[in-house]
Amino acid sequence: MTNDPSQRKPPHPYLSGNFAPIQRVQPLVDCLYTGTIPGDLAGGEYVRNGGNPVANESLGRDAHWFDGDGMLTGVAFPLDGEKGEIRPKFVNQYILTDVFISTVTSPAITTPLLPSIATLVNPFSSLFRITLRILRTLLLVLLSHLTGSKQGIKKISVANTALVYHDGRALATCESGPPMRIALPGLETVGWYNGETCEGEPRAVGGPGFGGKGPLSFFREWTTAHPRVDPDSKELLLFHSTFVPPYVHYSIAGSLDSKTASNGWSSSGSFHNAPVPGIRSAKMMHDFGVSKSHTMIMDLPLSLDPLNLARNKPVVAYDPTGLSRFGVFPRYDPEKVRWFETRACCIFHTANSWDSVTVDSTTGKKYIESVNMLACRLTSASLVFSAGALAAPIVTEDVPDDEREEEQCRLYYYNFCLGSHDGSKIRHQWALSAIPFEFPSLRDSRSMSFAKYVYGCSVSDSSFGAALGRAVKMNALVKMDVEVLVEQGKSEPPTAISGCVDERKVDEILLSQNPDDPIKVFKMPEGWYAQECSFIARQNGISEDDGWLLSYVFDESQLQDDGECQAGARSELWIINAKSMDEVVAKIRLPQRVPYGLHGKWFSKQDVQNQRPVARLRSLPSGEKAGQTSSFLWHAWMAVRRAVELSLA
Repeated sequence: MTNDPSQRKPPHPYLSGNFAPIQRVQPLVDCLYTGTIPGDLAGGEYVRNGGNPVANESLGRDAHWFDGDGMLTGVAFPLDGEKGEIRPKFVNQYILTDVFISTVTSPAITTPLLPSIATLVNPFSSLFRITLRILRTLLLVLLSHLTGSKQGIKKISVANTALVYHDGRALATCESGPPMRIALPGLETVGWYNGETCEGEPRAVGGPGFGGKGPLSFFREWTTAHPRVDPDSKELLLFHSTFVPPYVHYSIAGSLDSKTASNGWSSSGSFHNAPVPGIRSAKMMHDFGVSKSHTMIMDLPLSLDPLNLARNKPVVAYDPTGLSRFGVFPRYDPEKVRWFETRACCIFHTANSWDSVTVDSTTGKKYIESVNMLACRLTSASLVFSAGALAAPIVTEDVPDDEREEEQCRLYYYNFCLGSHDGSKIRHQWALSAIPFEFPSLRDSRSMSFAKYVYGCSVSDSSFGAALGRAVKMNALVKMDVEVLVEQGKSEPPTAISGCVDERKVDEILLSQNPDDPIKVFKMPEGWYAQECSFIARQNGISEDDGWLLSYVFDESQLQDDGECQAGARSELWIINAKSMDEVVAKIRLPQRVPYGLHGKWFSKQDVQNQRPVARLRSLPSGEKAGQTSSFLWHAWMAVRRAVELSLA
């Protein structure tokens, strides 16, 4: 590399600074803190998931924020037995997926085994280049099943996206495979969960689960990174997006303590791989909506289709002239899906969904009149490209002037009418606020029902469009009073699609002195950045928002002049008053930094205590198999194998 700083290639934004991966893992270790840790956190644990590539020697390669081996970072809040005080403990662990184990036991592999999402979305990636990357992956997967391998790759998921708790299991998720169970509080890896059974558990006997049977079972077990758990029925709801018709399947997994929901909707039991009709092509689907009675699948004009290569298009492609389609169907009957169409957009995260119930004036019976959904709506697919340090392609298609929108991501309200006389009508579709809003969260107990408050992340110093021009970093946490904003929007409807109920910018909201302002912003100190926050309720709280927000934060004054982190850089976990949004009640100093990741999850004391038993944990293999090291043929084969690995490194 040249010594002339002006000639050096700038570091990849998602492999440098606090996006750079870390290789150090630690068991539970004590943390210092300031302030007062709320007693309601006792016995629980906050865990964040994110990509952290273990094969990271080639820093000039394609890389994307959504790439990388899954790494979990947690802070547990055990009680000190002698003093009865909470003593926070830090822990971080790689998730021991098939891909991770195969990579670390193959020293010749210096770049990630799977193709980067940046390679797949780059409009300048040639068919030849993409084919080579896919062939490399296939050859390494094949090699992992041959003699001399420590781990055969049966699942290609890196489990690096989100977390969910269901039926006594903490699960790490990713779109390219089934969920992976982890053990709390040490974050050890247990095994793959297929909706019926879980590896590593005693008496793991059951059906084929999510994948079903047949040649396409491998693809059908790929699950959304955002399964939903009904807080009443305890059901786990998810979908599986595939490359072949019918493109999307739908599953529900029950639990040992499943019960009839309080609204009278009763579970019909677990089922797997029910097709969702009406989807016409393979799509990038990340999230969906679930109310107590209905499920909403989002068929957006963002394709994820290997056949795009034959059409001279990237594997991932966005069509701004296409339609966004929302498929709404009864929870247990996807065959009855109804499709609602609107202008092109991208949605990666929904915040909440709930039913609107009406009483028939003649019969007095209750029925679901409409379904509501809150979602973070982007006006383009720019995030997919910017998260790979790529410029979004210039749109050459003719988009009508009245449909052109500024680059933004806002919290949107949708209302889908279900009455037969309404056809497939979206009654309401507008933004609650003009401020940028992503990574939504709310009180878990309000999920799938109406929740008054929704929390999320924002940027205070620019528009979301400007933020997309650099590595995505968030310096503000936002609380929205959904009840007030939705009612205001219904009484004075904004312009459909492009309108906002509240037009203020972040700085204007920060200047507000109104204690009842429906939008409150917690702005990070200068140079500090937050990650997705989780809400923890106060026991016997006086209101829905009485509780705390937990978020990992990082002070970028710890960066060197070249943008890299100092060797001793450290992050903190902040506990913020969620009711007032103006007070940090405790700051927990961590022993190392936490790279900017994706999604976090709070696990309560009851979650930790009620985990299912584990018979065995996954571990890294060590040593040679008996009889292999003394054979000439064995040594010859291993030399050939290493040569192949080096050629694919």
